[in-house]
Amino acid sequence: MDHEPSAEKISYPLCRLRLVVLIAVVCYVAGCGTLGPTSIQRDRTDYGGVIATTWKEQTLLNIVKLRYGDAPVYLDVSSVISSSALQSQVSLAAGWFSGWPTDGNSQTLGATGLYTDRPTISYTPLSGERFSRYLLRPLSPTAVLSLVQAGYPVDRVLQLTTRAANGVYNRSASPARTRAADPRFYQLLEALRRIQRSESLGIRIDPRANDESVLLMITRDVSDDIENDRQAVREILRLRPDTNELALTFGMVPRSDTEIALLTRSMSEIFVELAATIEVPPVHVQEGRATPMPPAPAQPSPWDDPLVRIHSSTERPADAYAAVHYRDYWFWIDDRDMKSKSTFLFILVLFSLAETGMPAQTPVITVPAN
Repeated sequence: MDHEPSAEKISYPLCRLRLVVLIAVVCYVAGCGTLGPTSIQRDRTDYGGVIATTWKEQTLLNIVKLRYGDAPVYLDVSSVISSSALQSQVSLAAGWFSGWPTDGNSQTLGATGLYTDRPTISYTPLSGERFSRYLLRPLSPTAVLSLVQAGYPVDRVLQLTTRAANGVYNRSASPARTRAADPRFYQLLEALRRIQRSESLGIRIDPRANDESVLLMITRDVSDDIENDRQAVREILRLRPDTNELALTFGMVPRSDTEIALLTRSMSEIFVELAATIEVPPVHVQEGRATPMPPAPAQPSPWDDPLVRIHSSTERPADAYAAVHYRDYWFWIDDRDMKSKSTFLFILVLFSLAETGMPAQTPVITVPAN
């Protein structure tokens, strides 16, 4: 007599396979319950990138607003708190029944998950005393030359931050004080840049009491060409030829031939200088919505080119380093314009140094993960 196959023999391999699959699902869900490392990798990069991008865009937008006579608005990201949580629950139930003809089995699998992300971002507007400190107070001469000491190009630093050095004036494109540069100022920039490139521009700033500093010029043997540049710098600034210790002060003219008086600009002045050379739509100038371009110098020089070239167009640029939308136009800096990009980056660095005597307030990013 033929016997029917045993139900136990038929169901056991299948049940074993299902059990293995269920255990694998449980282990997978449990392994996804840790967000800590992945959230740091994601949030730190994402928040940092967004803060950097919006910092550039806010600065560019405020420069454009100044050209149109609009009030700039500055918001600092004072803190970022991102709290993430993942909750998961898995339930498993299985049953098998043997015996013919009532062979049967049943399995139950359940899983629930909950993910929450609650970012809290705090903004601090610049106003009152902080507004004055950041934008209206001239940069410290010590801070300006400290940038040179740190390796920034001396010609770029002085051209951007200085109105005059020992009474030798830089060019100004600002509508309030439009003036051509003293030719000796550009000669000073060129001579200092050549000296810096020869690695013979040694500066050590010795801070003293009452916000005074002493600039120590460290000399060494150089070629005849560089020595001629050194002498030219001393003649342009009317410095004593036989001294290497110079007083560094803020002012229009020096009090003696052993003093360097820098008449520095404020961040607001720097922004106005940049705004004056924006390529605004001609129709806005014709309608009186924006100030016209400054007049070209009688004897133009490459130094008179815009420090940062800011273009305008009706369409959003496809390849922009920074772009903002304002008055139905796009204002942008070309990503292929390295000179403008590096100068704009330098301006962002200056903005961080504008709060003289106090450390820059950097955004605090806290990313707890549960």
